[in-house]
Amino acid sequence: MPETSPSALIEAQKRVVEESLRDPEGFWSRVAGELWWRRRWDRTLDDTNPPFYRWFVGGETNITWNIFERNFARGLANKAALVWRGGGGEERVLRYWDLYREVNRYAEMLRRLGVGRGDRVVVYMPMIPEAMFTMLAVARLGAVHVVVFSGFGSAALAQRIRDSGAKVVVTADGMTRRGKLIDLKSIVDEAVEEAGGVERVVVHRVAGNRVEMREGRDVWAEDVLRDIPDGVRVDPVMVRAEEPLFILYTSGTTGKPKGMVHLHGQYMVWTYAHTRWLFGFYDNDVFFVPVDIGWINGHTYATYGPLLNGSTVVWYSDAPDYPHPGVWWEIVDRYKVDMMWVAPTAVRLLIRYGEEVPKRYRLDSLRLIVSAGEILGREPWRWLREHICRNRPDCHVIETWGQTENSGFITAPGGYGLVGGIAYREGSVGLPYPGIDLHVLRDDGSEAAPGEKGHIVIKAPVPPAFAYGVWGDPERYVKTYWSRFPGYYYTGDYGYVDEDGYVYILGRADDVLKVAGHRLGPAEVENTVLEHPAVAEAAVVGVPDELRGTVLAVFVVPRMDVEVDRARLAEEIRGLIRRKYGPVAVLKGVYVVDKLPKTRTGKILRRVLRAVLTGAPLGDLSTLEDEAGVEEVRRAVEEFRRAMEEAYRG
Repeated sequence: MPETSPSALIEAQKRVVEESLRDPEGFWSRVAGELWWRRRWDRTLDDTNPPFYRWFVGGETNITWNIFERNFARGLANKAALVWRGGGGEERVLRYWDLYREVNRYAEMLRRLGVGRGDRVVVYMPMIPEAMFTMLAVARLGAVHVVVFSGFGSAALAQRIRDSGAKVVVTADGMTRRGKLIDLKSIVDEAVEEAGGVERVVVHRVAGNRVEMREGRDVWAEDVLRDIPDGVRVDPVMVRAEEPLFILYTSGTTGKPKGMVHLHGQYMVWTYAHTRWLFGFYDNDVFFVPVDIGWINGHTYATYGPLLNGSTVVWYSDAPDYPHPGVWWEIVDRYKVDMMWVAPTAVRLLIRYGEEVPKRYRLDSLRLIVSAGEILGREPWRWLREHICRNRPDCHVIETWGQTENSGFITAPGGYGLVGGIAYREGSVGLPYPGIDLHVLRDDGSEAAPGEKGHIVIKAPVPPAFAYGVWGDPERYVKTYWSRFPGYYYTGDYGYVDEDGYVYILGRADDVLKVAGHRLGPAEVENTVLEHPAVAEAAVVGVPDELRGTVLAVFVVPRMDVEVDRARLAEEIRGLIRRKYGPVAVLKGVYVVDKLPKTRTGKILRRVLRAVLTGAPLGDLSTLEDEAGVEEVRRAVEEFRRAMEEAYRG
């Protein structure tokens, strides 16, 4: 691939975006025309009822028709579609034809159980191929899948079943995580009892644990599938582009979760296009995505995006350091992975094991590592560049930015299929992608200057990336996303744009710390803390203070491969922050812990940190991976309090 200067790549990306904003209907008509439609749309954009924008209105298609029949016409039937690796080393490889056969069988199973067009089906499963079969089978029938992260407890699952009005739940008897059995069926039983309305529960035998089956409601998937021949064909239901494809709920850790509704046609077009623009998806590319399908990144990058583009995707079903801390890098070498998608918290976890672990592997097939979900930070970026990419010029580590509400990332630094290369700028999530008219606004709604911090917003009308609204609650959609700044979609994120248009995200606007009249993004302070060579992870939260309004509480996890004196490390962190921010950054304390409370997807539960510090209720812990993280924080806070009391008495 010929070298292209960063400035040329930047200008090329800006030209594409300008074209998409100047003539959005012409631009998106051309992109959509690359896919198959049974009936062409009557209207490219219906903007008559803002902010409920609909694209390709009147068009008829099916996303699985484009994944299978369209890719068969391109000669890809025998290409590997899904490579699955289990935590115990199990392996399955499914070609597009194999995947097609299973999706048809699953569609027939669901049809026999009463699932039809528009019905909602909850999928509560571990990361096994059967979860993909189920998602795609639901879509093939013109039904609506509601995938729920298998780490959620019964209360969170019941809430989603009830709100979506699901009539069928598909699950497994159990799953293992770090070698520990999790009984999924009992969680489903509690949730279904609480939610009501469920007619059928389909159960897969996965873990082999003993479960109760309710007669007339529960069925074993294997029992139904046994009577369905391998060669069965279920014609894809041709749905209107404006019909729902799926509902995906936000985490709901601070309130009732929002069921974001993504429409069939516009999600298909955006997901096909923006993943191709970034990754290129050349003929033999292998894309490793260790992300759960219960999140938007699992929908878009572990399933629909690569499959629509005829690529090969690799799934891994367990934790990033189980059964050993090099398992990700082992997978990269074994399957000659070209690109991978990582969560920043998982990277920080792996950093704790030191540089010796990745040194055992070649990793020479990698050309792109994409971080998303949270802010990566400078030190994790440098660690990936040095120890995973080995500083090769043909291997890039980049950050992107987006949300559940907009199908995944909407900013990125170039792309192989968009401008022919990557133009990453350290700390930035890149430039806006086609259709994204991004602005930074001050509190009063005026436009911020380049480099000035403010609220990240997207000017209407929004492109096909965006959800149509909140399931069953259009008023909430308007209030949450469109009322703060009229005419703009409010992302809720805080940041700035530099002179060249690169976007920098500093955190959620609600999390921005107002200290002594100054605003500090938690990511800014965390980046500073992570510069210390002994620190693997950091979390910064603001705590109310009677005199100063807000003070900083800093939690750090030391690396496993270095010896640390905790008291000395805490003092060195204080010094780092004082030198960087001066008297503005008033510290409540620096707490050195062995682990932080995280969700099962690796996100740090900062609200739990605040609750422990302030004595407030911890709230919903259904996403918590390990209670030991909470206890570790409590221990550190209590030890710090006692030390302060002793120092005061002394």
